[in-house]
Amino acid sequence: MQPFEGIQVLDLTHVLAGPFCTYQLSVLGADVIKVEPLGRYDMMREEGSIEDLNLEGIGTHFTPQNAGKRAIAIDLNKKSGQEVMVEMIKRADVLVQNYAGSALHRFGLGYDSVAKLNPQLIYCSISGFGQTGPKAGDPAYDVVIQAFTGMMASNGAPGSPTVRIGPPVVDYGTGAQAAVAISAALFQRTRTGMGQFIDVAMADAAMMLMAANVSETRASGNHPYPCGNNHPLRPGYATFETKDGRLMVGAWTSKQCSNLMKTIGEDLLSSEVLSTQRHDLASRVEADRAVIAVHMMRKTATDWEQALNAAHVPAARVRTLPEALDEPQIQVRGVGIAAYKFAHGGPEESRDVPRYGQHTNEILIELGLPIAKIEALRKAGVID
Repeated sequence: MQPFEGIQVLDLTHVLAGPFCTYQLSVLGADVIKVEPLGRYDMMREEGSIEDLNLEGIGTHFTPQNAGKRAIAIDLNKKSGQEVMVEMIKRADVLVQNYAGSALHRFGLGYDSVAKLNPQLIYCSISGFGQTGPKAGDPAYDVVIQAFTGMMASNGAPGSPTVRIGPPVVDYGTGAQAAVAISAALFQRTRTGMGQFIDVAMADAAMMLMAANVSETRASGNHPYPCGNNHPLRPGYATFETKDGRLMVGAWTSKQCSNLMKTIGEDLLSSEVLSTQRHDLASRVEADRAVIAVHMMRKTATDWEQALNAAHVPAARVRTLPEALDEPQIQVRGVGIAAYKFAHGGPEESRDVPRYGQHTNEILIELGLPIAKIEALRKAGVID
């Protein structure tokens, strides 16, 4: 049995953070129903480099956070569509939405209204800046939040223009935080019998992802300036050129730096580094890094990766994504469902990626609507 079997989630979200949140619940057994506006589906359905999939509404940017869900299309601008939504809400355990501003309130589907219909409902609202503060209601995407929170200004190489982090880490971080919050609220409900309103902000999630930087800036006033791949205070925490490519070495502690020096054949420097206090390692950065760089050119990146890992020094050849996907380690663990394993009842995708409105009839029949009523709603342009 999976953790969320028997839990029904109404997913009124689009793009990435919200769908990624509900996907986390889906792979753990929840029945997630993706509710899309009539004639205006999630724009990510058409995103990706494979045009045939985009035309089918299952683009490669849509698939990763929507597989395993069911899909229904409803026109919430029409009263009969709102009535259908109300009936779904009465039976649901969780509702997640990222509509702009007060859109759902205009439909009578804000938290205060639906909590009267279903007091046990967990209602999660995801937005760029949250429900409070001077920027509440402002539009946002991942890159905008990176810029607003200082994340972008902390990224890149010294002296370079600000650079966004490539993958949409704020979106994924926000979705993960929302899934944790919903899980906690569901557990809380088993003790209190009460529903919950959860306010999740992408800007807050970005600050959480930079927790160490935020702590340092608050304590010292120092801004975490971009340092690229090379740490300014750790000689062995850097990217090095090798005989056939680049190698990222993560020798953070004095012991790891010492092991690094010993592995490259610098026994004397290994002893010196080991006797150096952590706060004094910065004085060795330039000289030690130059020595390491010379030795790195003697072997391939793969050879050094294996040798350093054997010496308990974190290191990896810089791979492309296709190369990483071909790695036995990645293939053994699997990709794309979850970043963890359970001994039993763990994460899995229960169904394929849903087409737009694919399960409309199925879901409405479960609500008790007769076929004649469903067809009447379709003819009236309320559902698809």
